[in-house]
Amino acid sequence: MPYIQESEHCETDQDLEAQGKAQGMVGSQVPAVEKVKATACSSALIPGTLENVSAPATPDTCKTTTPVKATPCNQSEEGSSSQGKKEPGASQFLQDPDSLLNNMLEKNVSELVKFLSVKYTKKESLTKAEMLKSVIKEHRDHFPWIFMKACECMEVVFGIDVKEVDPISHSYVLGKTLDLTYDGRLSDDQGIPKTGLLILILGMIFMEGNRAPEEKIWEVLNMIEVYAEKKDFLYGEPRKFITRDLVQEKYLEYQQVPNSDPPSYEFLWGPRAHAETSKKKVLEFFCKVIGSDPTSFPSLYEEVLRDEEERAQAKLASSAKSDSFCPE
Repeated sequence: MPYIQESEHCETDQDLEAQGKAQGMVGSQVPAVEKVKATACSSALIPGTLENVSAPATPDTCKTTTPVKATPCNQSEEGSSSQGKKEPGASQFLQDPDSLLNNMLEKNVSELVKFLSVKYTKKESLTKAEMLKSVIKEHRDHFPWIFMKACECMEVVFGIDVKEVDPISHSYVLGKTLDLTYDGRLSDDQGIPKTGLLILILGMIFMEGNRAPEEKIWEVLNMIEVYAEKKDFLYGEPRKFITRDLVQEKYLEYQQVPNSDPPSYEFLWGPRAHAETSKKKVLEFFCKVIGSDPTSFPSLYEEVLRDEEERAQAKLASSAKSDSFCPE
């Protein structure tokens, strides 16, 4: 969709290039979400409350490529062909040690994600020592990698940020990413955080020129197997959550495209999204996920700078207005 600022807009080559890069950034984000979402939440996360995630289960949570490189069990085909075919020995049916370690590390990531989810639900802080004692017992040497992957799952899928508050004691707190105050749960202790989906939608709107056609939103969400009419084990009823809940919470605006026939609809940021986060934070988040830098997207970065300047001016004007009403 063309970048929209006014009713008429002439796109330059630079605009088109930046737009293509921005859409590419969303495209880079989607596989990351898809990869983590497909395995990050097991049946232990689905029912009822996040209390269930404390139960041991599901080795398939947050599967990713580990830093351990598997060693082939057999010689290469070229080497074995000269000696003729051999009957498979017993060792060929045993699991490769490196592969076994991979599975164990993935299981640790799964268990740590569930542990962090419970901590978020209970609004409790945690320490590295606590994680090592409660979750990562046998693979302490791999803690940095396990912790990093678990944090990625929490951030990309749930929109939950794990922040270190004391580097000496290695203590952490969990909070909503981008300073958003709503996580889509039914109550303080029930349901799964849905902030990750909200962040993805806000990013798409920004990168589509501050208004995104509804079909474009669903096109991207379908890539992570989130469908309008299909109940999702993470996000419940997606259409209801996006077009009603997030609209009622004032994070999104959902409106008919003027003069569209047949009627089509589009999404914009709602007032609460503008109040709680910013284009700068959204751009930084997406760049962090894909390992890029905001300046790699010149048009978007320029818009971010304009937005930050407008915010600063509005804040000064509001402060000046407040001071003018203060009694002597």
